[in-house]
Amino acid sequence: MKDIATILELDEKHVWHPYAGIDNKHPVYAVQSAQGCVLCLTDGRELLDGMSSWWSAIHGYNHPVLNAALVEQTQIMAHVMFGGLTHEPAVTLAKTLADISPTPLQRVFFSDSGSVAVEVALKMALQYWQGKRTKFVSLSGGYHGDTFAAMSVCDPVTGMHHLFSNVLGQQYFVPRPACRFGEPCAEADTVLLKKLLQQEGKNIAAVILEPIAQGAGGMWFYSADYLRRVRALCDEHGVLLIADEIATGFGRTGKLFACEYADIAPDILCVGKALTGGYMTLAATLTTDAVAKQICASESGVLMHGPTFMANPLACSVANASIGLLLAQDWHAEVTRIEKQLQGGLSVLRGKHGVADGGGLGAIGVVEVGEGVGMKKIQPVVVEKGVWIRPFGKLIYIMPPYIIDNARLNTLILKMIEVIEEYLHG
Repeated sequence: MKDIATILELDEKHVWHPYAGIDNKHPVYAVQSAQGCVLCLTDGRELLDGMSSWWSAIHGYNHPVLNAALVEQTQIMAHVMFGGLTHEPAVTLAKTLADISPTPLQRVFFSDSGSVAVEVALKMALQYWQGKRTKFVSLSGGYHGDTFAAMSVCDPVTGMHHLFSNVLGQQYFVPRPACRFGEPCAEADTVLLKKLLQQEGKNIAAVILEPIAQGAGGMWFYSADYLRRVRALCDEHGVLLIADEIATGFGRTGKLFACEYADIAPDILCVGKALTGGYMTLAATLTTDAVAKQICASESGVLMHGPTFMANPLACSVANASIGLLLAQDWHAEVTRIEKQLQGGLSVLRGKHGVADGGGLGAIGVVEVGEGVGMKKIQPVVVEKGVWIRPFGKLIYIMPPYIIDNARLNTLILKMIEVIEEYLHG
């Protein structure tokens, strides 16, 4: 193995990291290994992981069950094209997803990433309407991915993709609901959506949203009653509803899928991130038989999408193992335990000068500070405290693996508080 200095030198020379420049780079840290909730750096330091590798490693790292599933599948078949062929890991995974997702969703289309899963969902909606409806409605503060169609339904003002506004498809946006999670929803929260659907419904293919918990667009937790009202409005105006559960799926909010809080089913559902427990890149877009049949009755007769690595057997095998591992345990009790500890621990920041908002839902703890967080300044401070937290915008948040124990979670919370207090006091 190359020494750490060589690794970092080669990284600086050749590697372009996400949302980072090349001349004025943010600091990067070389990881040698990972185990459980701990990232082991090449310089010998250990970091307690508060990010679950962008919310995906729900079982932690180097899990023996997931390792075994991956190794076993390598001895059988690493990959085969999915056009005209099928295989047991994909079929098993499709059936499982159909079984555990809201009841009407029975058709599963596999892809490589969450952004592509959203692209597929938007294509499904467009093909469903056979060109008669071409617009989408999204919420302010929403985030749905980094590919072009996905970018078009991300927040156009506060989101990350305003630089591309001149070349993106122009969609409709309505304010995110003011009603917070656990609160009733007022008529005012849906009045603009209702008006938009009344006026432009004949042009709108679908409403797309992150149910209950907005993620990278702002960490906003909103009322389940709002989601029920949106479902009813979509039904009233004959508009499809797309639920982006890439970040919220597989228990992160305290329900297996966040839609369950409102007891509704979308017409199209996107999942990813935790699908493989963070091991392999894999996502899926689910829809109903009714939507699928309408698409296949269109001019093309098929869904016009086909990723080379869709339904990769290695990824599907690990996903089967990950879902099996999740459902075999009392995951809800674990997430509830994490939620209580996050809410209790972070409550000390409530009302402090410089803290705009804070709270948590499920295995998500977030604090909003009054101004944008300087990543280059704050990241070394976080690492020096022995934890891995990746702030963005005005948000400092943690989404730990579900396996984290109370002692380590308490350490993570205390270090997060220390970082915030030091940041607020300059």
